[in-house]
Amino acid sequence: MNLRRETFGLILMALIAAITLIVVVGLDRIPQNPEYHDFSDSIGYFWLPNALNVLSNIPFVVVGTYGLVWLFQNRANSLSIVKSNEIAYWIFFGGTTLVGLGSGYYHIAPNNETLVWDRLPMTVAFMAFYAIILCEFVSEKWFRLVVFPLLFFGVLSVFYWWISESQGVGDLRYYAVVQFFPMLTIPIILLFFKPKFTLVSGYWVLLASYMLAKLLEHFDSQFHELFGIVSGHSIKHVLPAVGILYLLHIYKTRKLVTLRPDHVN
Repeated sequence: MNLRRETFGLILMALIAAITLIVVVGLDRIPQNPEYHDFSDSIGYFWLPNALNVLSNIPFVVVGTYGLVWLFQNRANSLSIVKSNEIAYWIFFGGTTLVGLGSGYYHIAPNNETLVWDRLPMTVAFMAFYAIILCEFVSEKWFRLVVFPLLFFGVLSVFYWWISESQGVGDLRYYAVVQFFPMLTIPIILLFFKPKFTLVSGYWVLLASYMLAKLLEHFDSQFHELFGIVSGHSIKHVLPAVGILYLLHIYKTRKLVTLRPDHVN
């Protein structure tokens, strides 16, 4: 039964991959919309411009650092991560820390040149997270080193956008793949593949927090009008950080499920 479920999951993922490839090849270049940098809340406090959009990134730094400390303290005896893929967890929490710094830097002076330092660490954390999911659910044997090609593609997509934008032919297509392909396939993986660890809810909570954050980002000004003090974009920063904090709590409490044949220790 599990094999049938996983086969069906693989078929769905392959179908999404094929559709993604067709869409990317068929679409024209997607330049960065200049209005992307126009946030609803641009109020500065003291010497800090766009203060809340900058300061709301602090939770990323705190949670990412907390995750790194936890990994360091438990590096010898942790049974709640895939040891053969341990580097992906380090990159994930390290990337999360850098997201806070990079996004904070971007929001001080939002433009394409600073945006690259927001997107680079975000992509690093995102690809490491996807590698963790693939290794924990699909196959440790096949995906324990997938973090490196994923990181290569993710970083390359950011630099490709950056260079193309600087040449006046901006193209976000490949960065969009990095953003949305994992979000489309992670629910399939969680639903159709057997987990290596208990307490899968941590991944669902983080996924939901990210989806809600994208909604807040899209309706930035509307939420700003609704809440008055804080904008949707500022809340967008906090929500995924809370989701990562919850995931870290899960990492600290979850247990190993029975080993699968393709899981190599």
